[in-house]
Amino acid sequence: MENIVIGIEGLVGAGKTAICRQLLNKIPNSILLQGGNLYRAIIYSLMSSGIDLNQLKQTMNQVDIKQIMEKLKITISIENKDTVIYMNGKKMDENSLQSAESSIAVSEISHIANNQELYLFGRKLIEGFKEKSNVIVSGRDLMNIYPKLDYHFLITASLEERVKRKCIQYNGSISEEEMRQNIIQRDELQEKSGYYKQYEKTIIVDVTNCKTVEESTNEVLQYIHL
Repeated sequence: MENIVIGIEGLVGAGKTAICRQLLNKIPNSILLQGGNLYRAIIYSLMSSGIDLNQLKQTMNQVDIKQIMEKLKITISIENKDTVIYMNGKKMDENSLQSAESSIAVSEISHIANNQELYLFGRKLIEGFKEKSNVIVSGRDLMNIYPKLDYHFLITASLEERVKRKCIQYNGSISEEEMRQNIIQRDELQEKSGYYKQYEKTIIVDVTNCKTVEESTNEVLQYIHL
């Protein structure tokens, strides 16, 4: 039987990454390709080099994001079935990649930058992994990156539930109101970029009332036929 590619997108804070990692335990011979982390690594590295975010926003429409990735020597690897990002041979810390500051920066820049070559790179990456494994892809704009997705999910949840989950993730380091405004801002940026677009094959899964990641994952699993 041919391997499949499952694309999972989600509203900010809806829990798509946790669901993806749980799916690894449910879907045989599967790997998780976190496309969002690759993009985060590129933007985080640029910001860490001292470049101002406003300066980045003014110039990114003229820059090929794939060329930046190569210049920064950012590479992607699958280890223990999950995505690991390296820069100059050094593994990047996921906590840094997932910081609130990085998240906002990625949301602001992704719809400005020239992503064409990066998308092509992602498509080839998926095709390569699919030869040996079922591929779970987490990220944004997945239907444009890989139009041949076997499944395309959009994970949703209420704003208040997403605020609660994100506050838990950040362990109280950000106030509830600050988190709410952060999510609202990112939602607006994602919609402006067209990243919440629904397609004919899109399956919307609302996990607002799910009490655990297991429950959320089962809501997705019911649609997948292996």
